[in-house]
Amino acid sequence: MAATASTADQAHQPTIATPANGGAMTDLDDAFDAEPAEAFHRHERWGETVHRSTPESIRRELAALQVQPGDRVLEVGTGSGYSAALLARLCAPGGRVTSVDISDELIRRARAIHAERGITGVDFRVGDGLAGVPADGPVDRVVAWCAPPRLCRSWTEQVVDGGRLVACLPIAALPSITLIATITVTAGRPRIEAVTGGGYAQSTPTAVDDAQTVPGRFVDYCDDQPDPSWIGICWRAADNPQHTGASNALHQLLNPGYTAMYRQMEQDWRSWYTWTAALSDPQLSAVSLRNEIRGLGHTTSRSAAMILTDGAIVADREDSPSLFALRAWLARWEQDGRPVPESFPCTLVPYDGPDLPGWNLQVSQGAVTSRPGNAAGQGFPAGPGPGQANHRGAKTLP
Repeated sequence: MAATASTADQAHQPTIATPANGGAMTDLDDAFDAEPAEAFHRHERWGETVHRSTPESIRRELAALQVQPGDRVLEVGTGSGYSAALLARLCAPGGRVTSVDISDELIRRARAIHAERGITGVDFRVGDGLAGVPADGPVDRVVAWCAPPRLCRSWTEQVVDGGRLVACLPIAALPSITLIATITVTAGRPRIEAVTGGGYAQSTPTAVDDAQTVPGRFVDYCDDQPDPSWIGICWRAADNPQHTGASNALHQLLNPGYTAMYRQMEQDWRSWYTWTAALSDPQLSAVSLRNEIRGLGHTTSRSAAMILTDGAIVADREDSPSLFALRAWLARWEQDGRPVPESFPCTLVPYDGPDLPGWNLQVSQGAVTSRPGNAAGQGFPAGPGPGQANHRGAKTLP
């Protein structure tokens, strides 16, 4: 399980749990009060681990999971062991947690901290969590603290009828373009109950120290010098085996002929990437520049334009076809009122390929809800226009 930038509202959650040692019903807040995150994230003997999720995102996912006393829970991604400790409290008395991680080092660390703290009710396993743990029998709940390529059939097959699953799923074949999906399972068939913006590091087939600087999936070209820069393109099938198109696009973005400031983007970044994913446009592309900042936009083999998370726009040139397309996307997004990710229609599309059978999460344009306080259609500039020097020597668009 890896660190993420996921955040969530910390509203009071309904009564859903019991403490690990049995006793009176308690709410999710009490479980968090009983297990301090620092005891797992920064341990006196075992040191600090970067393989952890924020307490805010864990709270959100566990609230959606709705663990009940006596539940059998499969956790994919042990990380620091913190979330497993919370799950042990939530499913007691009578429940059981199986926590799986690809890293034997993380498993040893989590097992030792649990033993030190007297936490029971958790079985730690080293293995590929994407395969589930069918030998342990059916489970009532599955939660994954990583982003698999898609919803795994192995998970839905292990969940009991009426069971519940919370997982981070890609909505485009690009790094970090994901939503957190809450899913119920009936007769092995999954059904989406809700989605929300958020993300976790990609799942990996082997243990790695860093799954985020250069993701293992959906990266088409990487320039390692002096700091890692990479690009992922949805038109990879049209590129040649040498990835010449992806390489050209990345180098144009590293040395842009045009820069400008758009406006505040960080708060609405998840809206932007969900909206663009719903376009299903083959030219959609994602980039990380010098391991400093990420962007999302439009590329071809001869042009490239991105808007970065800080609101800067970079492009190969001022008359770039990709810049024209990016501006058109931004205008439509603004007209839609920067809709919240939760409002997009979502579908689980079956995938029967040999690599990982399951379902792809697909978002589509539809009746969407604007972010509060952001009226649709306000103030998108039609072109670069005049402006004064700003961030990176860019022009501020009027």
